Amino acid sequence: MKLSGGCHCGALRYEIDGEAVASAICHCRDCRKSTGAPLTGWLMLPRAALTITGEPKVYASSAHGRRSFCGTCGASLFYANAETLPGLIDVQSGTLDDPEAAPPQIHVMASQRVSWTRGFEALPEFTTYPPRPE
Repeated sequence: MKLSGGCHCGALRYEIDGEAVASAICHCRDCRKSTGAPLTGWLMLPRAALTITGEPKVYASSAHGRRSFCGTCGASLFYANAETLPGLIDVQSGTLDDPEAAPPQIHVMASQRVSWTRGFEALPEFTTYPPRPE
């Protein structure tokens, strides 16, 4: 698998050359707090399969968890945990140039799921924004 992606402003770019271990939707509180989103898409792969251009900032989000982000635009990109996921790194799948190339296969940390994230398919959809109230 060869994929590429980067942050919002383009200061950080990455390339993936190798097979993913998993593609997941994470529901943990740590991901919610670091991304500001109710759930986060991740592509887990061997660290050796990832090449990063630019220098991400690294934040210790837990005793062993390290989150990498762009110091310019703040986009969250990577997560690593040498204790529980040695040799692996997670790439936020929403930062891929083609997110359609890595659809999620599983949900993880479902015990921490925000209840209202179930049934999103039933919500009304608009191709852009909803109509403005009169």
